[in-house]
Amino acid sequence: MTAATLSTDTVPRPRRPVDDELATAAEGRAAGWERVVHRLVRRELATLADVATWAPDGECARTGTLTCHAGLIARVLLHHHAVERGALWPALLRAVPDEARAAAEDAIGAWTLSCSRIDARLRDLDTAARQWEVAGSAAARNSFAVLCRTLAQDVAAQTAEEEAGVLPLLDAHLSDEEWTAIGRTVRCDLSARQRLLVLGLALEDCCAGDRARLLGGLRRSTRLAWRLYGGSRYRSAVVRLRGAPPAV
Repeated sequence: MTAATLSTDTVPRPRRPVDDELATAAEGRAAGWERVVHRLVRRELATLADVATWAPDGECARTGTLTCHAGLIARVLLHHHAVERGALWPALLRAVPDEARAAAEDAIGAWTLSCSRIDARLRDLDTAARQWEVAGSAAARNSFAVLCRTLAQDVAAQTAEEEAGVLPLLDAHLSDEEWTAIGRTVRCDLSARQRLLVLGLALEDCCAGDRARLLGGLRRSTRLAWRLYGGSRYRSAVVRLRGAPPAV
């Protein structure tokens, strides 16, 4: 029995988008975007761990759907860490006053250690995915699911620490203009179709404020593509992955 035939009552579904205390008008764009990416990755890794356990042995199409999605989420998180490491945290350290520099350096040092471990586990996930694709066995599937679950837990712990210790520094010291300048230098190697899928993943769990801010920061052509066909393609992709449509 595939995930698509399961009752939707058993399918893990993200919370319905609502306004919450994490997304406020006072929060800067950099911290807001950080929280959006964190929620996306935490949710998708946990969902992959759940739906992988339902995948039947030897069903190549289902295995390919899940391992492809795992690869996409890994690329998103690795890219996110690279942007933080190479651009965002250096900009933050330049912006903080001398009296706050030691605290900022300590927080970023802890982030560096935690994220280096997560990046290594993401590479392990890629290996586990390829082994499952080749073997198609229950043992390979279970190894993949366990690694997704472990990663979800590790990312949840790391992002909680980051949101408590580093994001307040972003709000206090990095301006929206500086964040916009960083965004203009970032290059992403995802295809146009993949970028729209990631946009859907980000929007699905957003409150109204985050959603408006995210869409407002996109190019007009991207907003148009999302409205014309991106949303419908995203819905189809989520049904294939979870066996249920995305949260409203």
